[in-house]
Amino acid sequence: MTDVEVRKAITGERTDLAELLAGLDAERWDAPTLCAGWRVREVVAHMTMPFRLSGARFALEMVRAVGSFHRMADRTARQDAERLTAEDLLKSLWDNVDHPWKPPDGGFEGALSHDVIHGLDITVALGLDRKVPEDRLRLVLDAITPKSVKFFGVDLKGVELRADDLDWRYGSGEVVTGDAQDLLLVLCGRTVPADKLRGDKAKRFTRS
Repeated sequence: MTDVEVRKAITGERTDLAELLAGLDAERWDAPTLCAGWRVREVVAHMTMPFRLSGARFALEMVRAVGSFHRMADRTARQDAERLTAEDLLKSLWDNVDHPWKPPDGGFEGALSHDVIHGLDITVALGLDRKVPEDRLRLVLDAITPKSVKFFGVDLKGVELRADDLDWRYGSGEVVTGDAQDLLLVLCGRTVPADKLRGDKAKRFTRS
């Protein structure tokens, strides 16, 4: 796909997520997600961080985190989730559905992956029946590499992930099946609900 087409997919995904988030009540904004230790509001704060952080604040937060991006991202998400209301966070997403941000070395495919994965962190944890459109999901799946799987610390030794709903698979070994978007979460180090995956090795990647 061209950059124009990928950016259109990004805009569509952010718009869909903003519409979904607009329908959540206060209790669900405080519900846990698949991101350990983060509620919905922390995830949305993290998703919108690139739109709100100035270069100066980013540099300052990185210094405070002793150069660790993960530590910086966690601290910033928690701080912003306390400082900003759900309405503020939702407005930040709405105002930036077509923002041209892309992660370093990730391109626009990386930006789409960021939105899709964190959107699933929310919807799967809340038990919402949302399916990521196939064209967007395929873009994200095609961007998966051994390097990215290693980044998330996922151990797939002896396991093949095979989608039920798409012609897609990853790895080799005993087969674990499920919807492609749930297998994507596995590749990103998430533990998904037990009913999402099937296979003798599925328990490695699920929770009750």
